[in-house]
Amino acid sequence: MNIVCIAGFAAITKEPSVSVALYHDILGLPLERLDDYRYMDNFPGANHFGVWPLTMAAQTCFGTDEWPEGVPEPTATIEFELADANAVEAAVVEMKEKGQEFVHEVRKEPWGQTVARFMSPERVLIGLSYAPWLHE
Repeated sequence: MNIVCIAGFAAITKEPSVSVALYHDILGLPLERLDDYRYMDNFPGANHFGVWPLTMAAQTCFGTDEWPEGVPEPTATIEFELADANAVEAAVVEMKEKGQEFVHEVRKEPWGQTVARFMSPERVLIGLSYAPWLHE
């Protein structure tokens, strides 16, 4: 596996307005808005930073607004960018062979990103990702 860069990082919060107040109002980050999701692209040091409501993370991972009780709630997410969609699939196979369990398998999201996600021991939702726009 050859990770190219950090594709994105987002704080996951039950109280988006409180988090947005910190990152946007207090720290002054120029967060844009997409529904309840707040973000900025091309952030120095990373390609993306966001404040992701837990309900939206649950919808993305499980297709429901509620995070499942049997899965620890994440406090953040980080995505590691790979060279292409095939590399994401190969990385998942490689990690499963080493015993890693995944929150969801490789899939292509409606916005064009190929991603599979798993939970770290410290409850960080980690994605193995291929976002075509990062390779243009």
